[in-house]
Amino acid sequence: MPKIPLHYVDLRTFCYATEDEKRVEEALRTFLPEEFEIDRVETEGHYGDRILVLSARVENADDVRHVLSRLADLEDLDRLLDELDERVTENTELFLRLDKQAAFGDEVRLGDGITFRAKVEAYPAKKETAVENAREVLERLRDED
Repeated sequence: MPKIPLHYVDLRTFCYATEDEKRVEEALRTFLPEEFEIDRVETEGHYGDRILVLSARVENADDVRHVLSRLADLEDLDRLLDELDERVTENTELFLRLDKQAAFGDEVRLGDGITFRAKVEAYPAKKETAVENAREVLERLRDED
């Protein structure tokens, strides 16, 4: 994959008191390059329960390519392409929600648990341009598979 029209990718998930921190981290690492640093912030839920926020910002082009290569395994890639207009914001950000449970099993599916946010290159910075750039990169992923 030559040029990557993404400035960065943010991945984030929550580890609730009822979950195993190592398993949640492993699910997040499904999308990250090896040995990638994960930020941890501890917070408190509405009822005083501990919530650990695990997140990573991927900025290096090779690392972004790695994250995208994992998205290529997405079964619903065509659905994602159809929904791009709703998934790209006016701020040229692409949002996906990925299934945390599936990721723990090394599968890539749309679902709940992991938030994927990518800043899409767009000159000028307009939603329509960002949608087209996101479409281009996702179609390349689909066609390379």
